[in-house]
Amino acid sequence: MQHQLGEDPASHAPRPASKFKKDYYGGALLIVVGLAAVYAGVGYRVGELAHMGPGFFPVALGALLALTGLLIAVSARGDKSAEGASEEAASHGHPGGMPDLRGGICIILGILAFLLFGEYGGLLPATFAIVFISALGDRDNTLTEALLLSLAMCFIAVVVFWWALKLQLPLFQWGA
Repeated sequence: MQHQLGEDPASHAPRPASKFKKDYYGGALLIVVGLAAVYAGVGYRVGELAHMGPGFFPVALGALLALTGLLIAVSARGDKSAEGASEEAASHGHPGGMPDLRGGICIILGILAFLLFGEYGGLLPATFAIVFISALGDRDNTLTEALLLSLAMCFIAVVVFWWALKLQLPLFQWGA
């Protein structure tokens, strides 16, 4: 027997669409914020990659944010079975419905460490700190994987920001 989209095959009752609504609303919010950043950024001189103006960074990040929001909203259209959705929810939370806050806390701590080390330590310690701490937010990552990812991102940061773009942040510095 064919089941209609949105029905739980076991009970023939419509399954909750809250996850799909959250994805749509979250994606739409990212699109709106990204387009607002692009709109605000084009008011300044944007420039080009070799000679960036003050509007380049907000325009580039706004466009990437809007694109990410679009991808999230489009991916919400994928059909998951009710069993798969409940198993996924159970694996990403604690018993009793409490959400797993580890990822969010690690990302916030990584950003704070980046700010601290960027000011007092330089580009490499700041890059290492944000990637390493944020990578620990994923329970599937081991310390070795987080370390290797952090070292790879430090190499990329040196090549892109320090060497290619000539960013005025020193690689290492001690104190302010």
